[in-house]
Amino acid sequence: MWNMNDVINIEYKGGFVYHVVFDDGRSGDIDFQEYVGKGPVFEALRDTAFFKKARIEGGTISWPNGADIAPETLYEKITANKPVHRMRHKSAHR
Repeated sequence: MWNMNDVINIEYKGGFVYHVVFDDGRSGDIDFQEYVGKGPVFEALRDTAFFKKARIEGGTISWPNGADIAPETLYEKITANKPVHRMRHKSAHR
């Protein structure tokens, strides 16, 4: 579940992939290939040199032409593939 977390760090990994880190410590590699060329604002991302110009703005990843991805979408992509670790409650032994 996303709790309005902000992206605090991004690192270009190659191709259309960035490693994204959120303020709660969750992180992971995200492949942005599915967005490339999807509508006029994402057309510029086809150019790798332009794609590498991503920055953090408004708590998410964005590019100089105004293209961005909602932070909750990024958070979901990172957490969808990672299991949530839950603590087990130990029953009291008598």
